[in-house]
Amino acid sequence: MEIPVLFWILAFTFANSLISFIGIFTLWMKDKSLAKILFVLVAFSAGSLLGGALLHLLPEALLSMGSMEASLVLITGFSVFFLMEKLLHWHHCHEGKCDVHPYSQLIVIGDGIHNFIDGLVIAASFIVNPALGVITTLVIISHEVPQELGDFAVMVHGGMKKKKALFYNFLSQLTCMAGGVIGYLFGSSFGAYSAVLLPFAAGGFIYIAASDLIPELHKETNIRKSMMAFGFFMLGILLMLFMKVYFGG
Repeated sequence: MEIPVLFWILAFTFANSLISFIGIFTLWMKDKSLAKILFVLVAFSAGSLLGGALLHLLPEALLSMGSMEASLVLITGFSVFFLMEKLLHWHHCHEGKCDVHPYSQLIVIGDGIHNFIDGLVIAASFIVNPALGVITTLVIISHEVPQELGDFAVMVHGGMKKKKALFYNFLSQLTCMAGGVIGYLFGSSFGAYSAVLLPFAAGGFIYIAASDLIPELHKETNIRKSMMAFGFFMLGILLMLFMKVYFGG
């Protein structure tokens, strides 16, 4: 009996969602030890967000729309994330005390959009050929591992408790399954709409990296630690470049 394509799509998008628990090893780390690695992971996340936006999402969008349209949607995404952060800041921090910084919530929203797109891609590849679907999922997972670790670090650095950060990271990853189901049900008819999400998510990632994460790195005045952070920032960009060159993701 042949296994339905939808089963494969659900199974592999769920497997991709489990990557969100990569930060679970930190639950047994002391806060002092975790604080030492969070700084470089935030730097790594800033680089991977910029690299993912400019080397993966935006070029992919340009295959489906003109450069002017893609640029306008990217600016729209950047502006919407700017507005969302101001609203979140007003809602949570208007009394001058901010236990959880708004960028912790923004990273969940931005990653949720990105994971939804991944689900659409996985569904499309399984519809064409199950073997292609498996390969596509493995490529996406290899890209997700470092990014999810960076996202987790950003949430904890922004004030979230570790268990809460793991939970929200998992919720944002579950949108991959939603994307897989919608991709299966609507197929190519959803393609034009999904293409718009690519530069929109890219704009959100650029906003988070440039407005929130890089300023956090500037707070470090020690030259050795600053150079180490810059090194991890570049490592994040180079990893995204490597994934683009060798896997075409």
